Amino acid sequence: MFCTLNTHKIDMDKLLGVQIGLEDFIFAHIKGIKKEVEVFKSEDSLGLTITDNGNGCAFIKRIKAGSLIDQIKTICVGDHIESISGKSVVGCRHYEVAKILKDLEKGQTFMLKLIEPMKSFEMIEPRSKAGGFVEGKISRGKETLRLRSKGPATVEEMPSDVEEKATKKVDDLLEMYMGIRDLELAATMVEAGKGKNNPDEFAVALDEALGDFAFPDEFVFDVWGAIGDAMHGRF
Repeated sequence: MFCTLNTHKIDMDKLLGVQIGLEDFIFAHIKGIKKEVEVFKSEDSLGLTITDNGNGCAFIKRIKAGSLIDQIKTICVGDHIESISGKSVVGCRHYEVAKILKDLEKGQTFMLKLIEPMKSFEMIEPRSKAGGFVEGKISRGKETLRLRSKGPATVEEMPSDVEEKATKKVDDLLEMYMGIRDLELAATMVEAGKGKNNPDEFAVALDEALGDFAFPDEFVFDVWGAIGDAMHGRF
């Protein structure tokens, strides 16, 4: 279903993305039980944050404490969202799934089909110091293996401090406009903005990188501005 870096636990903050450090450990999580959950949308916000594995599977990354979904204990962090009210979302990116959930009408009931990751790894403890692996204390080199959907894999330097600041600013805008946080998506947007001379060029680059998602014009303009501010030291 998905892989995590440097932890066997279902920790969606450690979800494998496009970058793998040369000394990272990868743990694969396979499909567990299937669940069908009926949800009454009594509030505008469900309290979900969605992510994906970049290969057509969207997952629940976070559940806000006290939210509508938090009250449904059968829905868990790490669950793969297979369909919403009978409509398959396999093959959709996380922001597309988030939009479908957000657009569901308040006061209506909908059905979620979920697949829970197998939890057999929960019994495994991190290796001792003698084994060479202590979770959270893995040394990392300065190089990163970047995997791309087009072209060969390349070994590149880690993002600069400026790029990291730009990514965080774009991540804040994603939450403001779309109700999601995803540093991987934000980093992709920052990468798409490099070398672009105006918002129109940036919008074309976003479509090429993410598909025609029809981001609002004001969102694209604000993201363009945030990237420019970060790159020119205007924080």
